[in-house]
Amino acid sequence: MSAAVLEQRPQILARAAQGDLDSFSQLIDPLLDPAYRLAAVMLGDRSAAEDAVQEASIKAWRKLRQLRGDAQSLRAWFLSIVANECRMARRTRWFSVIRVADVPAQAPDDRESHSDLRRALMRLTPDERLPLVLHFYLDLPLDEVARTLRVSPSAAKSRIYRAAKRLRADLTIEEVF
Repeated sequence: MSAAVLEQRPQILARAAQGDLDSFSQLIDPLLDPAYRLAAVMLGDRSAAEDAVQEASIKAWRKLRQLRGDAQSLRAWFLSIVANECRMARRTRWFSVIRVADVPAQAPDDRESHSDLRRALMRLTPDERLPLVLHFYLDLPLDEVARTLRVSPSAAKSRIYRAAKRLRADLTIEEVF
């Protein structure tokens, strides 16, 4: 985000809250990439992630007046909406009952270690995966992870630690060899 936009952020937020779509777009555009990455990891499906971010954007537009705090809390607020959309999508994934043809596995390549990590990450529950993705993948500071999860910073730190410990346990030496 440019320095000029950062300085004007409170005014842009005020205009967006009054219904100015261009101002809202200026605020949300830099958040769409982290939101999509969060949704993609949480859902494991690109199209479902796109849908979740789109729904979250619509909800953010409708609920912008309910944003508590200043423009600095916008990212945590928006990412928490995205996380909630991902939770709802996982609960109501009606299309998961449709039988899809099995896709042959891709040939192993030099990204084998990435797939081990991805498999272990997807074995975590969404509530365990979320703090790890926010902190390590999206590189959010601990206080922002806490605001996104709506918990205290010490609770966020504990959730990150417990999820990392569980992830480490899933990545055993046997999987590597």
